[in-house]
Amino acid sequence: MSRENESQDSTAGETLAALDLGTNSFHMIVARRVGSGFEIVTREKEMVRLGHGGGEMKHLEPEAMERGVAALRRMKKIADIHGAPVRAVATSAVREAENAAEFLRAAKREARVDIDVVSGLEEARLIHLGVLQAVPVFDRRLLLVDIGGGSTEVLVGERGETLAVRSFKLGAVRLTDRFFPHGNVTPGTVIECRNYVRSALSPLVREVSELGFDVVVVSSGSAETVARMVHATTGNPELRTYNCFEFTNNELDAVVESLITKPTAASRRNLPGLDPGRADIAVAGALVLQGVASVFGITRFTLSDYALREGVLLDMMQRSSTQDVHPLLDVSRHAISQLAQRCDDDLVHSATVARLAAELFAKTRHLHGLNDSAADYLEAGALLANVGLVVSHSKHHLHSYYVIRNSELVGLSDREIEIIAQIARYHRKSAPKTSHPEFARLASSDQHIVRVLAGLLRVTIGLDRSRDARVRSLDVAAATDHVAIEVGAKRGVDISLELYAAHERSGLLAEMLGTRIELKPVVVR
Repeated sequence: MSRENESQDSTAGETLAALDLGTNSFHMIVARRVGSGFEIVTREKEMVRLGHGGGEMKHLEPEAMERGVAALRRMKKIADIHGAPVRAVATSAVREAENAAEFLRAAKREARVDIDVVSGLEEARLIHLGVLQAVPVFDRRLLLVDIGGGSTEVLVGERGETLAVRSFKLGAVRLTDRFFPHGNVTPGTVIECRNYVRSALSPLVREVSELGFDVVVVSSGSAETVARMVHATTGNPELRTYNCFEFTNNELDAVVESLITKPTAASRRNLPGLDPGRADIAVAGALVLQGVASVFGITRFTLSDYALREGVLLDMMQRSSTQDVHPLLDVSRHAISQLAQRCDDDLVHSATVARLAAELFAKTRHLHGLNDSAADYLEAGALLANVGLVVSHSKHHLHSYYVIRNSELVGLSDREIEIIAQIARYHRKSAPKTSHPEFARLASSDQHIVRVLAGLLRVTIGLDRSRDARVRSLDVAAATDHVAIEVGAKRGVDISLELYAAHERSGLLAEMLGTRIELKPVVVR
């Protein structure tokens, strides 16, 4: 959505709050509408343990309801500070409880929060909506798995449409109460739980098999716990985001093994990557995911950081907007565009540099050998190179790194965000060095990518030195002792400043291509 269109939408800039009342914890996000997406203002989470029960969750205990209402009061105050209307949705713990009406009345009376109790199928639809904002899978057939405290939702979708969906009473809290009271595990109860999960999932196997899927996305605290434990085995520093983090079924099996060899919750608390607060329910959640992998023949998972609450937020936007809001074909490009619009005061210059950088990348591909993913990183780095100006002009390349690294660039993995941030960081001043801690932490292959792309970016920034897009095209001719970059401009247009600036910035690219670089003006029509 263009800025012009945004201004025509009376809801542009509106702040909204979405509240997910799960069986295990309550989550709230407050976000501001930006174009057809949103910008997170704040997040809140409280572990409430609203529901429990080994079979049917038929009753909400008074203490649990008190914890829930208290959490709602606190979250409502935060939403009110931001002037955000709240939509709260409750899932399995409330929809299955015979005394749910009592809790709903207390929430409205004491916390001034009206709660929508959604069905399992509606819950899956909203999760699907949220996931499409975080993981670039819109145009692929998706198997979505969300493991909550009370239920697990499984959905097959493509291009925003639901092809099959089922809600199973297979939550991490529910199965812990049934098979692993207080988090205590024995070999026998693990076998019983595994068999129970596979049996429960079996009615959907035929339909999923007939539909097929290209990618498997998992969401929820249980899935994130597995991802964090998988990453912890690498010995690498903690990631800033686990969105788009991938792990295999073999890595999942290793996590399950590490969990079930610890017989009590207390003995599990110090396992690398495990949140101590989930030590009692982690086994059940991981066993559900393992059962899903086994039953549906899954070999690889991708984690989504967005789920129900983000889906609720987008649903609110769709209902209140005068403009169409659709899941995006490329959520990462949208997130990058949003960040650039918020922080860059010369978007035309950045877009021109991105265009020239893409052209130079393509024309030098035979020399640097990088793939299409690298081209995407270069485009993002070019568009975001100047976002640090929102902090200060002095050392703005360093500020750009910080802004990118600490922004929610959905659709990108932690590694991809780091590479893009470093390309932007090295668009000027010092070239990448292993004495720089962030650069030193990159894998050697990623260091190479950053150096090549930063070299390309530096040259193309020089080629728009006048900031008026007077350079129209680029071509490359390789000789035995140099590479000539032919810079095209209309007859009579002075590009001497552009040629000088690009030459001054060409050292890193020359080093990475292993040859001298010349810049030659040519006339284009």
